[in-house]
This record gives sequence, C-alpha cells and structure tokens, in this order.
Amino acid sequence: MSATSTPTSPTSTSSNNVSGEKQAPTLAEMVKNLNTEKLIEFLRGENLQLTDAHYEILRQEEIFSCTFLKTTKDEFRDLGLKFGPATILIEFAKEVKNKKLSAFSSYRTLKDFKEVLAKYGIDSNNITSIPQFQPEPHTLDEKDKVLHHCISDILLKLENMGTVADSNESMRREYISSILHASVRITRKVTGKEIIIRLEQEIIVDYGITDTEDLLCVAEGKQNLPAIGFAQNLVQLESSCQTNLKKQKKRKASDAFGGNDYEYLYSIVSTGTNWYFILYTTEGIYCTSETEYHISLTKSALKDDTDLKRNVKRVMEIIVGLLKDRITVKKAPDAKKQRVEEKYKSEH
Repeated sequence: MSATSTPTSPTSTSSNNVSGEKQAPTLAEMVKNLNTEKLIEFLRGENLQLTDAHYEILRQEEIFSCTFLKTTKDEFRDLGLKFGPATILIEFAKEVKNKKLSAFSSYRTLKDFKEVLAKYGIDSNNITSIPQFQPEPHTLDEKDKVLHHCISDILLKLENMGTVADSNESMRREYISSILHASVRITRKVTGKEIIIRLEQEIIVDYGITDTEDLLCVAEGKQNLPAIGFAQNLVQLESSCQTNLKKQKKRKASDAFGGNDYEYLYSIVSTGTNWYFILYTTEGIYCTSETEYHISLTKSALKDDTDLKRNVKRVMEIIVGLLKDRITVKKAPDAKKQRVEEKYKSEH
C-alpha cells in the first residue's frame, strides 16, 4: 500500500488572539466541569497506575475536576493518599493545566477541509479526491438479537421524532448512537474483547471507541456537509495515532515493540442517513467516499421496514468488520503495517 504522503501535525484552534490567530484551549478548560465520577473515569483513561483504593478516596471526598486542579500535594496526603499517588496526581494536574488541545470542532468550512487535505498531499476540498479503500465487512446473521434490537430502536425513534430530513445534529445522533452501540456490542461478542464508547471527553469528537489501552475508532455525527466531519476527524485521528504510539512506548519492557512507529485507526463520519468510513495510517489517508452507504430514515419504514433492515445491517457489518480488524491486530507497529498492506495494498 503506497503512502499518499507523510503527514505533518495539523494545528487546530478555538479562539482568536489580538493578532488574529486562533488559540487552542487547555485540557483544563475542557475538563473543568467534570463531576467526581466523570473525573475518575477521565483519570482511569490516562493510565496513571492508580488503584481502586486511590480513586475511592477521591470519591469519598467528592473531588470534582475544579477541586482536583487546585489541590496541593500536602492536601492529597491529608486525604490519605501516600506520597507516590499524591505525586502522580499533582504532576498530572500540572500537565492538564498546561496542555493545549486541538479544537477539532473549529474546522467548519470547505476552506478548512482543503487545508487539512493539503497536509496529506491532496490539493482539493472534495472527499472523492481522497484515495479509496474497500472495508471488509463482518457478515451478520439476520436473526441476530442485537441487530433486531437496533432496528426496533430506530423504528421507535422514527415514530417519536419523525423523518430525518432537515433535522439538527442532535436528532441525527440519536440514530447514529443506536447503530454504534449495537455494532460495538456485536464486536464484543464476536471478539471476546472489551470495547467501550466514550462520549465527547478527552477526544473532541462525538464518539470514541476504545479497547482497554488504545483508541480504535472515532465517529462524528453531522447535520450536513460531511466534508467538515472529515476535516475534524482527520485532525483528531492524527492526534490519536500519536497518543497511541506514546502509550505503546510507555508499556513495560516485556511488551515493548521495536521497528518503525506505525499506527492505524478507523473513523466514521455520518449524517445518520449517509455513512462514510476513513482509514487513517501514519503514512496516508483513505476513505469510502465513492461507495454508497445510505440508510433512509423516513416514517415510511414504519409500514415497510425491508429497506431499513437491509441498509442498517449493511452499515453495521462494515462497522463491526472495521472494529474487529483493529482490535484483533497485534499491537506491534510492524504487525499493524503488515495487516493494512495485506488487506488494502492491492487497491492502490
């Protein structure tokens, strides 16, 4: 599989300064309103090597994120934390305060999209200009209970909310969420692996699908203009690949991997009715923009749901196939590169 180009790190920002340049928010600004349980969930996701007992102290003392960022090491010690865990929390709090985030949602125009594609050697603002890849679906049994539950949920929402036409993003995400949750549930059943969906937390997209260690896939729900969702996802994917690679390097020596720094992730951009899939690698980007994955979300499905069932099943088979591929590949960079080349190199 040939690389489009070696991407540089896209820069994204959120607010303007006096020079007219946008400034990225700090991670602290993004997490400052987390309650105790959300804070603990966030800290667990950062692999700080803390135990349940340490988190229970935060829970008992009702430490919110705003409190966490202001607490001193001595105060953590007074709460019952030993020197080691207290130091870990203080050092991490410093990182949170200083770390700048890419405000991926600030990409809102086709001009922004063109700038993002230019970083990958693509001179265009059209998603059809991105090199194509053909995802490998995982065939679902038409009698699968999770699939049937998903269809029933979608029909219920169509009955309650009506046809998806010029609806807003919140309404469209209701349908996207049903399909993603069902797909993740089936993938867990098929692979026996732990996979979870994380909503708009340390990743600034709508959904992040992770295993116990790394991000596997991101998903963005858009009202229209899927190209904008592509721009936001590509920036997020680049950042997430680098995060995954850093985590891999920090793992204990017996799990360390040599070879090149290679990573790949999948992404989903959807308006609820139209679904696009992205393959992001550290050597290039690929998508399914010329392939039609469409689900008609109209009230006519309440009378005849044949087309709805067929198209939801088709989309879910793609999602399960991508997640199954990504979670079962060996974590060594060389193994990931070999997997991508074996699956997709003949297409380029």
